[in-house]
Amino acid sequence: MSRYFIEVSYKGTLYAGFQAQQNANTIQDEIEKALLVYFKETFMLTGSSRTDSGVHALQNFFHFDFEFLTIPAWDKVAYHLNAILPADIVIKRIFAVQDTAHCRFDAKFRTYEYSIYMQKDPFLADQAYFYPYKLNISLLNEAAAFIKEVNNFESFSKRNTQVKTFNCVIHGSEWFSGAEMIIYRVSANRFLRGMVRGLVGTMLKV
Repeated sequence: MSRYFIEVSYKGTLYAGFQAQQNANTIQDEIEKALLVYFKETFMLTGSSRTDSGVHALQNFFHFDFEFLTIPAWDKVAYHLNAILPADIVIKRIFAVQDTAHCRFDAKFRTYEYSIYMQKDPFLADQAYFYPYKLNISLLNEAAAFIKEVNNFESFSKRNTQVKTFNCVIHGSEWFSGAEMIIYRVSANRFLRGMVRGLVGTMLKV
């Protein structure tokens, strides 16, 4: 069996998250269905992470194992899969990797951005959080800097999550101003379920 990575980008508004789950449609479900339609074979994808519902991604990854009789032209495969997939999911590329490569465990860090807008705007409603109050970005960055000194994030995790440890290593944590929004960017070796939203909500209280 050979291993392949799939790089994807998507708008997650209509989906219950990245990886497959019971009784809810996800990004993984849609890509597995497209692979089934194109190859007439069932593919079992492994995702690089789990995300909450409504989360978008500029870049995320799956991997799968499969033995092809002849190696497909992956650029053409991606083109045809994108024609099958909904408009809010895009496969950027598919490429072969070493058989031991793992899209989740080999990731060195992950980066999230959480965007906030203060003036009502219908075009930002499903891309950012509407918070119609004045914000002090200096105070937000004081709080963001403190987060880099913390290791245990159990209080920022949703309950009933099946993890062995609540420890995360934060590589970067900062707020900055965009064209129409204030954005929080955080990078870490891993994130807990609901952790980014919990951090943002706490800093907004600051």
